[in-house]
Amino acid sequence: MTAPAVPVQFIKGDDASLVLDAVSKLLGELAGDDPFAVEDTSEAEEPVAAAVDAARTPPFLADRRVVVLRDIGRFRADELVPLLAYLEDPSTTAVLVLVAGGGQTNAKLTAAVRKVGHVTDVTVPAGKGRGTWILDQLHDARVKLERAAIDQLNDHLGEDVGRLPGLLAMLTAAYGEGAKIGVDDLEPFLGQAGGVAPWDLTDAIDAGSTELAISQLHRMLAAGERHPLVVMATLHRHYASMLRLDGSGVTNENEAAEVLGIKPYPAKKALTQSRKLGSAGLKRAIELLAGADLDLRGANAWPDELVLEVLVARLSRIAPRSPARPGARGRR
Repeated sequence: MTAPAVPVQFIKGDDASLVLDAVSKLLGELAGDDPFAVEDTSEAEEPVAAAVDAARTPPFLADRRVVVLRDIGRFRADELVPLLAYLEDPSTTAVLVLVAGGGQTNAKLTAAVRKVGHVTDVTVPAGKGRGTWILDQLHDARVKLERAAIDQLNDHLGEDVGRLPGLLAMLTAAYGEGAKIGVDDLEPFLGQAGGVAPWDLTDAIDAGSTELAISQLHRMLAAGERHPLVVMATLHRHYASMLRLDGSGVTNENEAAEVLGIKPYPAKKALTQSRKLGSAGLKRAIELLAGADLDLRGANAWPDELVLEVLVARLSRIAPRSPARPGARGRR
């Protein structure tokens, strides 16, 4: 356990995949390979209360408890009262890991965390700072890219820098730690032209088009285009939005956009699909996502691609299926 044992860690950023990668690294440092040390209360009936209760509970079969609470921006100020009270006198035998998402984080909460813990902001700087950020990530990577390969990578990623951690992991797995990566080595892992966007996958799933959804999944995963955990983050975010709308009383896309903090068009899609699935369908989707997440982290010996194929097939069959033209592309 090499990470600082501060009572609370808060990870935030504007790219879900970078936040997820930072959380995974932190949990690895805090808990290592001990599955008993980590408790994620994000999907509990009362997540904030469950997190506080877990943090107050003495550790069992571990040096300390690590409690995770994700998407803290989804909670109202009154719901955060128990958490703010906890931060005034945090447990010395637990580390509470708060993860941004779900809306704007309460300012009082951020200030309280800074007093007793540590805030990690993985937001990528704009402009020239973006190139410096990429160089910093490459400096700490387990493979070394030649200058020409760095230039190619920088141009290819564009604004999609969230792909960098997964790409570096793929290069390390393919060539080994310490390998020097040139343009020819890098090119096969950059992904081919015509790669699909995340909403192409979720649109196919929502339409109940299993064959198309699996095809889109393969295109996202091909040649390291998307790391399996990044795909999982996309799917989790997709269904979490629908779950927030379920039973909320929202009646139109503008109200949905305000609740979710997104633009009206994707909010309309989330509202439509939330109604289509209903509470029972959404509950089943969350159960499938939770099971697949555990499988990707070692609970199942299946290859990652197979885990995601089965997940996508099952998700696409929750709602009534509708026909889709072969090769149809979803639009944002």
